[in-house]
Amino acid sequence: MKIVISQTADDLGRRAAQQAAEVIKAAIADHGEARIVLSTGASQFETLKYLVEEDIDWKKVEMFHLDEYVDLPITHPASFRKYLKERFVDKTGVKKAHFVDGTPEGIERLTAELRSAPIDLGLIGIGRNSHIAFNDPPADFDTRVAYLVVTLDEACRNQQVAEGWFAGFDDVPKQAVSMSVWQIMQCKTIISAVPHEEKAWAVAAALRSELTNKVPASMLKTHGDYTLYVDAASYAEVDSVKALNGETVIEDYRK
Repeated sequence: MKIVISQTADDLGRRAAQQAAEVIKAAIADHGEARIVLSTGASQFETLKYLVEEDIDWKKVEMFHLDEYVDLPITHPASFRKYLKERFVDKTGVKKAHFVDGTPEGIERLTAELRSAPIDLGLIGIGRNSHIAFNDPPADFDTRVAYLVVTLDEACRNQQVAEGWFAGFDDVPKQAVSMSVWQIMQCKTIISAVPHEEKAWAVAAALRSELTNKVPASMLKTHGDYTLYVDAASYAEVDSVKALNGETVIEDYRK
């Protein structure tokens, strides 16, 4: 595991995008294409901003995304399909984009596409309640399905309101289609970009906890090629001596 600490969210995004670009380019050089999974939300703004500017042959990149609310139209401001189309797909012209359409019926089709070849890179955010994708605590660590319908907990729905995606709590859908934890862990490389003060508890909990489904992000630490990008604000609650083992590599760019 590697932790990269930036002073600001902007620097975090730039560094995370640079590593993501290196992974994508290496995959294209190795087997002619790159298959990536992208997450969404306010925490991914900076990383995607820099990633779309990277010199990558996007026509050789296939994109999958993590999750979408059940029965939310793509025209809704909170739709993750809308988010990725506007912030990534339209700006890169990727070879193909596979969207979670927010319907249980779409799971079978998407699963077949996802599992047709290995995934080279997953950009996996961490939520305020430590969820990964929409796998809220206690997350299902055992299922081997690629996507599942999940019920969103109160903390998750409050996060969506706080980030401005919905006007109020009751406006947030109660369910979503989410990539499973097991499926996320099948990505060859995982990068988590987790900036901002509101993520400080989740970052600290993930690093301090033993593997537990009550802190879903604790699973990411078990991946063989995992890098966590944080800024000074999101890393503020971490006691590095107590939280991290001797195998963790830390690059600290705070000033």
